[in-house]
Amino acid sequence: MRSRLAPTALVALIALASCGGDDDTPSTSATAPGTDEATTVLDEPDMAFESGDEFPAERCTANEEAGTITYLTGFDFAAASSIIEVVTADAAGYYDDLCLDVEIRPGFSAANYPQVASDTAQFASGGSFSEIVAFAAANDANFVAVTVDGRSAIDTLIVKPGTATEFPELAGSTIGVKGKLPPAIDVMLRSDDLIEGEQYDTVLLDGFDPRAHMDIPAIDALTGWKSNEVGTLERAGVGFHQFDPLDYGVPGSFGVIFTSAEFVAAHPSAAQDFVRATLKGLDDAVNDPEAAALGAVDVLNANGNPNFLEPEGEIFRWETEAELILDGTPEGMGLAWPDLETLQAEVDAYSAVGLFGDEDAPDAGRYVSELAAGVYGDDAIVVWPG
Repeated sequence: MRSRLAPTALVALIALASCGGDDDTPSTSATAPGTDEATTVLDEPDMAFESGDEFPAERCTANEEAGTITYLTGFDFAAASSIIEVVTADAAGYYDDLCLDVEIRPGFSAANYPQVASDTAQFASGGSFSEIVAFAAANDANFVAVTVDGRSAIDTLIVKPGTATEFPELAGSTIGVKGKLPPAIDVMLRSDDLIEGEQYDTVLLDGFDPRAHMDIPAIDALTGWKSNEVGTLERAGVGFHQFDPLDYGVPGSFGVIFTSAEFVAAHPSAAQDFVRATLKGLDDAVNDPEAAALGAVDVLNANGNPNFLEPEGEIFRWETEAELILDGTPEGMGLAWPDLETLQAEVDAYSAVGLFGDEDAPDAGRYVSELAAGVYGDDAIVVWPG
């Protein structure tokens, strides 16, 4: 069985709103509706194993019965969270090792949701946990996040030199956005009573080149990603000031992989072992960021690289995100393990700025499947067959 990369089609750039080894290991659970049966199956003796054990034949058969598992990336094959770990795991043969037939297709997060909802794809990259919750609620879909790489917002506010170094100086400014103001930036500015449409205005930006955006006279600042626009401007020698939501205690997330509760219930071992192999790929990627980024670049180039992503930029992207992931992961917790407390804080904060319409803040547990808990031992290392 071979995992494989699907040939790249033209990817539309859609503007966005932006089983453990001992008794101390948390038991596998899936808190989304319809996943109790999945938990029961994973607890069966013939399906369980410890690190170094032979992979159970029954589990291998169950994984093969899941058929081809299609994974949709969030932005082509960029060296970004929720993409790079899948590409790394695929290159290392980790999915093959667990009897999984995985096909990786380039995608874009906003376009991924209907495909997972219709089971055209089984797993996909989402922009953030709140984005997944918003799409799930709006479409009455049973999406569940299975891994969350970053425990902070990846967004940042990039301000032209001489414009503002303190929040009050942004009053009367115009901020360029792609699609709409990211919730993390909205929450950050509201903390100083800066309200979009009242104390400042936003305008839509054309394209994705921050160097060109900084030359637009009509804007004073623009939103971007700490791992992308910041590096592009620094390499070009363009000066700027940055307002980072992380510095102001604004909750957030990035690099999220999601599936449907229905897929977890129908194929529990395949769902968990996809997460297992992916998290092993993530561990490899954070331990050697440059090699992982260059591996992603190889895949980008082999598939046409329609967005002209360059090695220097992809190395910066992944080194920045890997550092944020490691800094944000509590000691003793496995990488990308969804943490309900921080995720609930995120949806509570973003609900206050209207991300979920007029509804109350959603229950984060409704949108989390704790498959990651069952793939880590009590040493926070992925349980892997010998």
